[in-house]
Parts: sequence; structure tokens; C-alpha cells
Amino acid sequence: MAGDFILLAAVSLLSAFQQCHFAWLVGKSRMKHKVMPPAVTGAPEFDRTFRAQQNCVEFYPIFLTVLWTAGWFFNQELASFLGVLYMVARYKYFHGYVQSVKGRLTGFYLNLVILMCLVTLGAAGIVNSFLDEYLDFSVRKKLRKLF
Repeated sequence: MAGDFILLAAVSLLSAFQQCHFAWLVGKSRMKHKVMPPAVTGAPEFDRTFRAQQNCVEFYPIFLTVLWTAGWFFNQELASFLGVLYMVARYKYFHGYVQSVKGRLTGFYLNLVILMCLVTLGAAGIVNSFLDEYLDFSVRKKLRKLF
């Protein structure tokens, strides 16, 4: 059973490490700019680093939910691949934001596209599972017969 979702678990764990890394970078920026907790404002570079990390934290539950939903109900390999792409885009977002406010936009838009793909795959998988379970109609089986 555990092996059934190893890719999703691996991507989830890697993304948790990424979140820890971003938090560590905020701590490092705190020390560099002498911003002691609980203060959340200081030098502009610290403010951007802090906001980038907070934005990543705000999107993290959404990412995990759609990653697992798409992987469970649609396709684990595709969802995991999109999860890795999401992490690359999040990295680009974070480091772009630290450099400048406008630097975050490319990573942000990539993240939105990837999240929308995961939402779409998850919804399609749920609809197919519902149709198969309750109406004995499987879109996936019908498509396999055609192709």
C-alpha cells in the first residue's frame, strides 16, 4: 500500500524541505538585517524575503491538497511531475521576490498555471471515479477502447 503513492509522498517530503529552507533563509536575513522577532518589518530586502516565505506558506496547503487529489484520483506520475515543476517555480518565485518585487511574477504565474493543472486533473479524476462508482460508467475505460 505505501508503495502505491511513493512518488506523491516523495514530492510532499521534498516540498516540506523546501519550506524549511525558505524559513531558514528568513532567519538568515533577520540576522543580516538585525530584525529580531517578533518584528516582521525592517530593511527592504528582509521585508521581501519575509513576504516571499509567507506567500509560500499561504499556498502550501493548497498545493498539497491538489497534488494528492490529482495523484490519487487521476495519475500519480503526472501529478508528481507537476509537483516537482511547482517546486521549481516556487524556488524561482522566492528568489525572484528577494531580488525585487517584480522578480516574483514569472514564478508566481508558473505556480498558478501548475496549480490550475493539478485542480483540473483532480476534478477530472473525481468525476471519473464518481461516474464509475455510482453510474457504472468509466470515461477512462471508454477512452481506452477508442484508442
